[in-house]
Amino acid sequence: MPTIFTHVAVPVCAAIALGKRRVPVAALLVGMLAAIVPDFDGLAFKLGIAYGGMGGHRGFTHTLLFALVFGLVGWWLAPRWGMRRATGWAWIALCTVSHPLLDMLTNGGIGIAFFWPFSDVRYFSPWRPIEVSPIALKRFFSPRGAQVLLNEMFTVWAPLLVVAVLALVARRSVERRDGAVAA
Repeated sequence: MPTIFTHVAVPVCAAIALGKRRVPVAALLVGMLAAIVPDFDGLAFKLGIAYGGMGGHRGFTHTLLFALVFGLVGWWLAPRWGMRRATGWAWIALCTVSHPLLDMLTNGGIGIAFFWPFSDVRYFSPWRPIEVSPIALKRFFSPRGAQVLLNEMFTVWAPLLVVAVLALVARRSVERRDGAVAA
């Protein structure tokens, strides 16, 4: 899995690209939380649930179904954010589904049960450039952890930030041309 720092890259970069009017700070913060919620299944290790089981790590919380259901948090909060409910739902569902999609790009683990409950198959991307993150805190704060963070900077953060900044520049250019106020 990527680190929690990198799981928030998708909502952060999407918010940069879309602007504060479309993604208010409160929606961004909940989106960042949604991007890491699937890893709360790490508690399964403490509860004795098998790693390879659907209740274990990279099981049901890493599914498309989980993301679609968790998106209801956005549906509920959308009016507080000044969004339509469908937009809030889509924002949180997309932030949540970004988690297993990034996990599929890692070079370790047992894959993602993305289509559960329709299939128990665990999936990886054929292209796996992201170094799997150490889970133990002691191992995270080690040379290996530093290597993982550096890898994530180049394979996830840098490309997403480039796309986000290009989208921001394009959006502002269109808004200026159309006379809209840039956010």
